[in-house]
Amino acid sequence: MKSKEDKPHINVDYFEDLTGKIDAPETEGMEEIGNRVRKLRESKGLSLAELSNLTGFDEALLDKIEKQEVYPQLGTAIRLSKALESAFGRLVSGVGDRLYSITRRQEERIVARSTGRSGTQKLYTYKSLAPEVKGRHMEALLVQLEENPSGELSVHDGEEFIYVLEGTVVMQVGEDRFDLEPGDSVYYLSTTPHLIAAKTGQAQILAVLYGH
Repeated sequence: MKSKEDKPHINVDYFEDLTGKIDAPETEGMEEIGNRVRKLRESKGLSLAELSNLTGFDEALLDKIEKQEVYPQLGTAIRLSKALESAFGRLVSGVGDRLYSITRRQEERIVARSTGRSGTQKLYTYKSLAPEVKGRHMEALLVQLEENPSGELSVHDGEEFIYVLEGTVVMQVGEDRFDLEPGDSVYYLSTTPHLIAAKTGQAQILAVLYGH
């Protein structure tokens, strides 16, 4: 039990009920992004070399993504969806078929994890909160962040809103760097080089991404 002195000003019990602990299963959902990239690429008659030219990613990296040896970060997935002329949400969590979506806690599902480009370092795990909505332009995610000592910055189209639920988050936007605590938030254009990670251990955030 947390003492009153340890609690942030937000209702942490509510957020604990909302998020719980995001465990990282090794199968369901997480293999799908690489398969979706491959299927979309093949449906458009593109080679890995052509997709490399469109995205700026090395062929070797794209090959590892399709083989599920590397799990792409969100910024990488957004650039891939742009190059493949596919909605970001379709690539990350599939095609929806509803006009609205209500997601109960027990219905939340992990859709992917992300690793560094070596494929060995897990950076974060995320749950999609509204995968059923058809034609959506925003993606709402619960994200469990890990530490990211490599400091690899991300740049892609779109806009992002981040709200910290648990832990301390290191946020870099351009040359500016901040520590964000529970209750803090940040909104930024994703075209600015950025990095978000847990400062120590793990942290949890609510992330809303809008892809142009």
